[in-house]
Amino acid sequence: MGLIALTGCDVHDGTRLHPAAVLVLQDGVCGGIAAQVPKGAQVRAMPPGILAPGLVDLQVNGGGGVMFNDAPTADTLRTMIAAHRRLGTSAMLPTLITDTPDVTRAAIAAGVSLSGLLGLHLEGPHLSVARKGAHAAGLIRPMTQGDLNELCDAAGELRNLMVTVAAETVTPDQIARLTAAGVIVSLGHSDADFDTCAAAFAAGARCTTHLFNAMSGLGHRTPGLVGATLDGDGAAGIIADGIHVHPAAVRAAVRAKARGALFLVSDAMAVAGTDQTAFALNGRLITRAKGQLTLADGTLAGADLSLPQAIAFMVAQGAVTCERAIAMATSAPASVLRMAGTAGRLVAGQACDVVHFSSDLRTACILDL
Repeated sequence: MGLIALTGCDVHDGTRLHPAAVLVLQDGVCGGIAAQVPKGAQVRAMPPGILAPGLVDLQVNGGGGVMFNDAPTADTLRTMIAAHRRLGTSAMLPTLITDTPDVTRAAIAAGVSLSGLLGLHLEGPHLSVARKGAHAAGLIRPMTQGDLNELCDAAGELRNLMVTVAAETVTPDQIARLTAAGVIVSLGHSDADFDTCAAAFAAGARCTTHLFNAMSGLGHRTPGLVGATLDGDGAAGIIADGIHVHPAAVRAAVRAKARGALFLVSDAMAVAGTDQTAFALNGRLITRAKGQLTLADGTLAGADLSLPQAIAFMVAQGAVTCERAIAMATSAPASVLRMAGTAGRLVAGQACDVVHFSSDLRTACILDL
């Protein structure tokens, strides 16, 4: 392929925005970000926009017309990955929503079997029924010793394993054991009080799943999981669509958390990348209308959102600059996985995917280089 210089755009390296820069590539490897075209490089003039690393999404329940829960197989994972690549996401954690032990085991086996998979996110089943959201109450259960052993084993086989638990349904010792085994423990779907959540973070939990949604809120005397998250040093995902979280709450979270600690997630479902208007989860119909996905009773069930749309929302609402918004979907989630050098950044000498953002940031495509 030789030396290629991409020109005509700003370049975002995963943390910083470089205006009117040149992105240099050679054989799929980043050659650096330059002010001028290097001698001997083949110039490719790009449409106006921003070049950035491939996006990283740590909460993806479905896409391309399929849900991971419905068929936890390698083929389903391939379909989901392909659908989200078309939306600009090059690295993701396919996410299993609360299900039976057999489905969970099948999901782990599928993840282990698929070469190159970034990992999996198991959102449940060890959650709070009081904060279940769209999760099936009948499938929520406490963590047993057998569950703990299986999760620790899975962490040794998968590249990354994130597990969302409610702080009140597991013990600090269980969290410590999961963390020691390499599991990324995230708190979510929890009605726990501040002290219980703080103890869970102290035991090793280092993330919060879709901040503000399906969790004990921030009261001035009862800070809950929201308060423990904003007060602590851990990371947190957030669904920035203007539906799941009010823009003012998003801005407050940005101000409360250190740069790089808050990251964007799509929480995407089967309809991502399609024009479908309905699908099923655990036998329950979910309808797509007016940018929302809802159960029959109106409960939100995932999001009708892509990461570029979330980035555009953050900028439009004045929550962050364009520079920081893109970082929230690249280097920030990659850092949660402690993969900052291999995903979510453009680093000289490292293999990379490159996305081209439209000028309005709402769409992004992975370049075929």
